[in-house]
Amino acid sequence: MKDFILNEKSKKIIFIVLAVICLTPVVSSPIALLLGFILAVCIGNPFEKSLHQYIHLLLQISIVGLGFGLKLNEALEAGKSGLLLTVISIFTVMISGYFIGKFLKLERPLSYLISVGTAICGGSAIAATSPIIKPNTKQISLALAIVFTLNSIALFVYPAIGHFLHLTQEQFGLWCAVGIHDTSSVVGAASKYGNEALKIATTVKLARALWIIPVSLVTMFIFKSKESKIKIPWFIGYFILTILLNTYFPVFDQVSSGITHIAKSGLNLTLFFIGSTLSIQTLKTIGLKPLALAIFLWSLVSVGSLLFILNFD
Repeated sequence: MKDFILNEKSKKIIFIVLAVICLTPVVSSPIALLLGFILAVCIGNPFEKSLHQYIHLLLQISIVGLGFGLKLNEALEAGKSGLLLTVISIFTVMISGYFIGKFLKLERPLSYLISVGTAICGGSAIAATSPIIKPNTKQISLALAIVFTLNSIALFVYPAIGHFLHLTQEQFGLWCAVGIHDTSSVVGAASKYGNEALKIATTVKLARALWIIPVSLVTMFIFKSKESKIKIPWFIGYFILTILLNTYFPVFDQVSSGITHIAKSGLNLTLFFIGSTLSIQTLKTIGLKPLALAIFLWSLVSVGSLLFILNFD
């Protein structure tokens, strides 16, 4: 019915107007995501076919830009504080995912994709390990749909819980980086909580994303294929470079705040794009067993990391 109300040109105009609004300070990260989802449900996404390739690129550029808001000592301190929790959570999620997946009799590739997406960095980890384990298209789509759905929920739930428990900026930033799957939602939730939380969350999450490399190597051994290739997240190197430039070259002090502001706007736009790719039809494809596995693993890492931070941080 919605197709008879608006023609394609009108849909594109509405999409572009909302995208521009998301670039302004009036719209927060969760609202940008919600606007995208509402648009997808009400009128559909007129750019859906071509949008996916730009989402990852825009996210990476935004993350690199956020590096100008950090100094090297801050980044090292944040990375060090999250190292132990990162290692514990990755091993716990991957091992639990294996046994629960077997118990639920899920297809091995699907179970593995959900586990690695929860353990490391959501869609990026799924995209990195897919060429190695060679799942079918439906399994990849299903894993991504589940991860993006839970990420969307986390973007609203985490800040609310953080304020309810009176978590400090440092505690919340660390919790976000470990408990939320995808980098976009981690940065989105942390930016809503505060600048200090954003710095810690971004650094710890990207340090966590580097675990894609060792996990991919282990994956190659588990699934045993000579043709398997590892996708290295090179943009993390550029993020580190911007931190170094911001630390050792005072000339960047004059522009760093402006670049950081643009990067945050870029992140909001990314979340709007992600929201616009979610639809009721996509959500209906999610089966109960894969969803049960994903929710269990997400609850495990969320509650476990929060308890660890509250008691040992």
